[in-house]
Amino acid sequence: MKPVKVRILRLKKSLPLPYQATSGAAGFDLFSARAAIIKAHSFGVVETGIAIELPAGIEAQIRPRSGLAFHSGIGVLNSPGTIDPDYRGEIKVILFNISDNDFIVQPGDRVAQIVFSRIIPVEFEEAESLSQTKRGKGGFGHTG
Repeated sequence: MKPVKVRILRLKKSLPLPYQATSGAAGFDLFSARAAIIKAHSFGVVETGIAIELPAGIEAQIRPRSGLAFHSGIGVLNSPGTIDPDYRGEIKVILFNISDNDFIVQPGDRVAQIVFSRIIPVEFEEAESLSQTKRGKGGFGHTG
């Protein structure tokens, strides 16, 4: 499959470009551009030092890193955070900290990952009713 070209502006030249940690990784690691502290049981914004230009029909999603979640209780608050193709500002990540300890972020730390996907055009068709299924209106936890 031919790769999608994404233009990137490095706002902080000392940071590496986002990269895949392994050849089979879906996400590209994002780095902190500045030091920050995410207080215990709180949240804060971390700058990544990059801006991107997505082609039409492509969106980017900011997702947590599983290692940070497992080892430090750190996640992405609005996960996945969506970057629309017409956004040109710096990518910033809202991290939350559910641990009892402050989380120190240093410049160059991997703080999140970015995943790209195609936007599917949708047209809503208003209806008076919907088809029936076995699940029906069963919601959260309805299967046990």
